[in-house]
Amino acid sequence: MPSRSTAAPDHRLLTIPAGRFTMGTDEEYRWKGDGESPAREIELSGYRIAPCAVSNREFSAFVEDTGHMTDAERFEWSFVFHLLLPDDFPETRAVAATPWWRQVFGADWAHPAGPQSDLDGLLDHPAVHISWNDAMAYCAWAGVRLPTEAEWERAARGGLESRRFAWGDELMPDGTAMCNIWEGQFPTENTAEDGYVGTAPVDAFPPNGFGLYNVAGNVWEWCSDWFHTDFHRTGPTTDPAGPPAGEAHVIRGGSYLCHDSYCDRYRVSARSSNAADSSTGNMGFRVAASPER
Repeated sequence: MPSRSTAAPDHRLLTIPAGRFTMGTDEEYRWKGDGESPAREIELSGYRIAPCAVSNREFSAFVEDTGHMTDAERFEWSFVFHLLLPDDFPETRAVAATPWWRQVFGADWAHPAGPQSDLDGLLDHPAVHISWNDAMAYCAWAGVRLPTEAEWERAARGGLESRRFAWGDELMPDGTAMCNIWEGQFPTENTAEDGYVGTAPVDAFPPNGFGLYNVAGNVWEWCSDWFHTDFHRTGPTTDPAGPPAGEAHVIRGGSYLCHDSYCDRYRVSARSSNAADSSTGNMGFRVAASPER
């Protein structure tokens, strides 16, 4: 583990004890290519993980201390969801298969909705437009690491076995919003019944049984593993860390754009991936570490 910079924040990591849990699902799910199944028993050593995603306040300290330039800044653009742009924002190129994503020059972690935006009022929100490379650089500075996918899922389950969500099987128990996802007609109208159109503070909504916040919705979170759809069928079941190589890395948890009509990946077994240098306005991360000696 790299030494921690004296300027790095104290993430007050939660301890997850060694133990077994059921990872994945045998239930039907929409995204057959994601490789959620089969449900399998996984044995993990003890580890520590942050209760919250890395905030803009914490990422700002990293950039100020190191001068790090994110991939979005190097490329000079990132993807911003169209409804977060001002009505008079100039037309920009959209992604053909997902036209709600707009290529916005000048969008980056410090300008999450484009060059006209800033972090005013967002310091306690998760840092976004963060690539896997950026997350790894932060971890090296802070003396931590990214969680493995198995570590992420066990922590996200909060001690519950084989439930759809981090709090149980019902999305809105007693009509209460438990996470920051899309409400309304995607992608044109968000009623914001949960209180947010974009990101929410990193500690919004009740924590799960282990004390983790926002493991469903808000922002996608990077894991250390390379993504593969069926490596886990024959791979190790003790402290799995994914395949030895790949083309993209695992992301978990879904985001504020997830909606049952399009992307219900806020379920705790759901998974997706992205390239190591990719960034979007709904991509962040949380950190982990080995047990204290």
